[in-house]
Amino acid sequence: MRELLRVATAGSVDDGKSTLIGRLLFDTKSLFSDQLAAVERTSRERGDGYVDLALLTDGLRAEREQGITIDVAYRYFATPKRSFILADTPGHVQYTRNMVTGASTADLALLLVDARRGVLQQTRRHAFLASLLRVPHLVLCVNKMDLVGFDEAVFEKIKDEFRAFAAKLEIVDVATIPISALGGDNLVSRSPSTPWYEGTSLLHHLEELHIASDRNLIDVRFPVQWVVRPRTDELHDYRGYAGQVAGGVLRPGDEVIVLPSGLTSRIAAIDTYDGPVAEAFPPMSVTIRLEDDLDVSRGDMIARPANQPTVGQDVDLMVCWMVDAPLRPRARLAIKHTTRSVRSVIKNIAYRVDVDTLHRDESAAELRLNDIGRVTVRTTTPLCFDPYRRNRATGSVILIDEATGATVGAGMLL
Repeated sequence: MRELLRVATAGSVDDGKSTLIGRLLFDTKSLFSDQLAAVERTSRERGDGYVDLALLTDGLRAEREQGITIDVAYRYFATPKRSFILADTPGHVQYTRNMVTGASTADLALLLVDARRGVLQQTRRHAFLASLLRVPHLVLCVNKMDLVGFDEAVFEKIKDEFRAFAAKLEIVDVATIPISALGGDNLVSRSPSTPWYEGTSLLHHLEELHIASDRNLIDVRFPVQWVVRPRTDELHDYRGYAGQVAGGVLRPGDEVIVLPSGLTSRIAAIDTYDGPVAEAFPPMSVTIRLEDDLDVSRGDMIARPANQPTVGQDVDLMVCWMVDAPLRPRARLAIKHTTRSVRSVIKNIAYRVDVDTLHRDESAAELRLNDIGRVTVRTTTPLCFDPYRRNRATGSVILIDEATGATVGAGMLL
């Protein structure tokens, strides 16, 4: 089974994010003939004079009319070495929430910069968001190098300027690649137009990037999603707990604790669709059977007795607010955390982050659409969580309007 890499694009408006993804799909032969024919026909009708591969991801009419990305578009492709999910996220300031959605599960962020314009305010904004969302790897693609004559000095200047800014953020791994998305330079293979560039092509970097160590294999975390009780004569005694492993390595015989009840037992077996396995690790979906009959239900967390998550009702969150109606203290919201849903009230707003300057506005009385800030929340029942920086799966929540059921915010537990 090929390893999966989740990639999110980011960058300012018209930096070529959609074209880059379209070119990758085209050069890796991941397009169906009817998809390519439809793009060729649309490009011809618009009088572009060339096949606009950005149309592969910009599917909304408003996106094609304005030449911008508005909503997140997901595309899938695979090479012999790896499978990929690409999220094409918008570049506009007013669509910050869409970028947060696309990057929240990404292993790598592709941050594009127009070689003619260099590092812009929006470039810094998206780099900060990638850092905030703990995207482990970042690739700065200096695009449209063909429009500056593949000038090495231009590339080096942008590279140095961005690295100086990235040093202020918590970004561990940054690679920089000069590309031309329209011409395909340095995308799938090294380009003869950049003899001074000694690095790899973008696809080679994506294929060879090591991501196994990015997942938390130390802290055992298993949120119970479903209690499995088959109603058959052969399996009338079967009782298992199904879910996706969020952290650590689980093995039969391991002692575990069920939270928030605090009851302990040992793992009797770990079952999958293909049969029992000797161990389970992220992001495997498995069914765990315990040696003892305990009261375990959806929303409970299975962990190790000596390595437990934080259990509490007063939690601090970094929130990205996603709707027009502002977030104010005393607002009542539902919170979805792993497989548990609870009700909550906003106690206070500590500060709002100015994404452009990274300064904290402690006088903020509310969070508006696309704002990011720190809030304190009181939940009706305890949450079993880890800090987001330690485990993205058990450290993230979504905020839900109780009246409409609509998602109104995304939160990272501190």
